[in-house]
Amino acid sequence: MKFPSIFKTSSPQRFDIKPRYYDPIKEEIEERTARIKNELVAEGLLDKEGNPEGHGATIRGSFSSYRSIKPRQTSLFNSTAMIRTLLFFGMITAAFGYIYIGPEIFTYLTYGALILGGIYFFFRIKNKGKR
Repeated sequence: MKFPSIFKTSSPQRFDIKPRYYDPIKEEIEERTARIKNELVAEGLLDKEGNPEGHGATIRGSFSSYRSIKPRQTSLFNSTAMIRTLLFFGMITAAFGYIYIGPEIFTYLTYGALILGGIYFFFRIKNKGKR
């Protein structure tokens, strides 16, 4: 049993040896691949890094440099935050209207939503006709 101490006691060192193996088959494969790569570089089929001519070694920045992706068209009513805000204010209006006016508020809100929806779709169809 060891008693606690503020001093560090040395522990015995362990013997750790990492043997090195010689694998003649692996050496031969590495020499052959290096020779073939040098021949392909000399013929011009590979560049100096070993990549085929005309192909880059990395794909870093490839997605951001691709220019044929069109940005999304955003409008006020396509934003989910705006739709969520309108729904929130509609529910608050319905709750306070029910308290002060009664169940008639739902009829008024329905008519108001139908009128606003009609105006929105009218301008949307009108703008599509101009294109």
